[in-house]
This record gives sequence, C-alpha cells and structure tokens, in this order.
Amino acid sequence: MTNQTHPHGSSHPHAQGGKAGAQLRLVAWEITRNCNLSCVHCRAAATMGPYSGELDTDACLRVLDQIRETGSPIVILTGGEPLMRPDIFEVARYGTDKGLRMVMAPNGTLITAENARQMADAGIRRISVSLDGATREKHDAFRGVDGAFEGALRGIGLARAAGVEFQINTTITKANLDQMPKIQALAVELGAAAHHIFLLVPTGRGKYIADQAIDAVQYEEALNWFYDQRKKTPMQLKATCAPHYYRILRQRAREDGETVTFQTHGLDAVTRGCLGGTGFCFISHVGVVQPCGFLDLNCGDVTRSSFKEIWEKSEIFLKLRDYDNLTGKCGDCEYKKVCGGCRARAYEATGDYLAEEPLCTYQPVKRRKGTGHES
Repeated sequence: MTNQTHPHGSSHPHAQGGKAGAQLRLVAWEITRNCNLSCVHCRAAATMGPYSGELDTDACLRVLDQIRETGSPIVILTGGEPLMRPDIFEVARYGTDKGLRMVMAPNGTLITAENARQMADAGIRRISVSLDGATREKHDAFRGVDGAFEGALRGIGLARAAGVEFQINTTITKANLDQMPKIQALAVELGAAAHHIFLLVPTGRGKYIADQAIDAVQYEEALNWFYDQRKKTPMQLKATCAPHYYRILRQRAREDGETVTFQTHGLDAVTRGCLGGTGFCFISHVGVVQPCGFLDLNCGDVTRSSFKEIWEKSEIFLKLRDYDNLTGKCGDCEYKKVCGGCRARAYEATGDYLAEEPLCTYQPVKRRKGTGHES
C-alpha cells in the first residue's frame, strides 16, 4: 500500500541531507512472504510457503515497540499476503494500541465478512487492494490466478461493508496503460478513498517482464495524465515509485498559474519522489531493513539491532538523505530534492544506488545551459 507527506523544496525536513534524525513517515513490513497468488511483477517472487525464518509473534511485537520509538509512522502490513498470517490481527491491534497508524495490503481474494470485521476491530485505518486491469482477463493475467479479479472485487465489497476504508493500487505497464482511465473509473465506482499508481520496478519476477515496462516518454505522458485527473475525481491521487511526478506537479502547477500546495499528513500525503531511506523504509519477512522493497540493500537486521538504531545510523540511509550524493543527471538536477529519481531503478541499471534514474526524459537546467556534463 502504500502507502504521508511534506512540503517540497528547501523547507523539506530531509533536504539538508545527511541527518540521522530524518522523520520516518512510512514503514512497509513484509510480515509474511506466503501468498496465494503468483503475480507476474512480484518483487518478492512470493508463492505458497512456508518460508523459513519469518519473525514469530513476539518478535513482531518487539519490532512494533522499536518502530514506535521513532515516532508514529504509518505501518503497512504487506507481504506476500498478510491475511495468511494467523496472528495478523493480534499484531495489528498491538500496533494500533501503541499509537501507530496501521494499514494493510491484502490482495482482496482472502477477505471474508469475518476477517473484514477483525480488520476494523484491530484498528486498520485502510487497506489497499491492487487492480491492474479493468477486466477479469487483464487483471487475472497479471495476477497469475484465475478468479483474482472477482475475488478482489468481492473482498473490497466485504471490507467496505465492515466500514474499512480502501484504496486501489495499480502498477502501470504496457499491458494496462490504455486501461488506466477505466481502472480509475472502476475505483470511483467501487467507492475507493484513493488511487495510488506504481511504475514497474524490474526486481523479483518483475525482471522477467521488463519488456512490459513503459518507456521514458510513456512514463512522462502517463504521469501528466495522472496530474490532469486531480480535479476530475473525488479520490485522493498519489504516485509511488514514480518520483518524476513530483517534478511534474511543480511544473504543471506553475504553467497553470496555481499555487503549489502539498498535503503534509494522512494516508495520501503527497511526498517528495523517492522516499527510500529518507521518510520510508521496508522490513523483510526475516527482519532485514532496506530503503524500499525494490532496493535490495541490507541496512540492518532487527533480529540483531534495534530498528531505531538502524533507521538513525545506517550508512546507506545517511547517504540517501544527502541529495548531494546523487550522481549523473540526477546530481545535476534542480529537482533532486523534490524528485530524486528512483534509487531502485538506478541500482538495477548500474549497480549504484546513487546513480541517475534511467527512466527520465527531463534535462536539468544546468545541462541545458552547458554548465554540467553532457548526458
């Protein structure tokens, strides 16, 4: 889910770079890698387990204690499929009682009337359910299981009936790019609070459909289309793994003569582009902390160190918080504190997580004026 926000520009709390005390806004926690689906783009290449080394209930509660020491971020219980953990509601309730904002990212197919009520009782603020097609054929092909579309719609209905707010997540690829308007219309029809779009990052099984990733021009066009929907839909809109959107927000607002204002709290907070290691991190099913789920860099292990210590002292996190460490075109870009480029795509393309984002058409002013290096 995914799923926070702060102003852009020099007033951004992390813009000064290199600070150990960066405000943690969001934690995505792969609470299990077990999953009943076989999605073609899956970061974790998750399938039916069991997977060894998953944190037990007591260890999970300790992790929540440690997360709470950093503040009160949103905690996304994700997977795999979080509903496959028998203790999921005990963990969720514990986090809620500790003052954390607990949300969940099920695929929808395992939601029942009973566990939808349990979500509400556990204080789950929102769930995210992915729809990667506006039809059964498109969505089921992406999810790798017949019936996934109908199961997701059924689960959404049961969650809504139990009073659990939901958002729709969509990973954009060549296969569904032309369906985006229909997917968004379906999200409105279903009563979604928000629509969050994701750009494919070629990790896990996603590497095997890298040819389905949209190109840089399509990427720019898709994000401009998404910008245009802001005043046309009742839903909150947010782009994730699409850092260029936060450049486009500024550019388009300026062109439209609008004042650039950004929501700075809540589940749909508009943020800077890449939050990995700055306002966001990921915890794996075995307790390894990473900048994000797509950037497979070990920043520490909650079974060996406290989460708070990892968040504040990880060398990788500290480097990511100083935007002057970015290299190539991203390093030259005047939007680097707003966008920052996708660090996971940079890493997959070059082996260097501080290198320039490979999927970007924008040329920084410095380069256009000939004061930087040629691209």
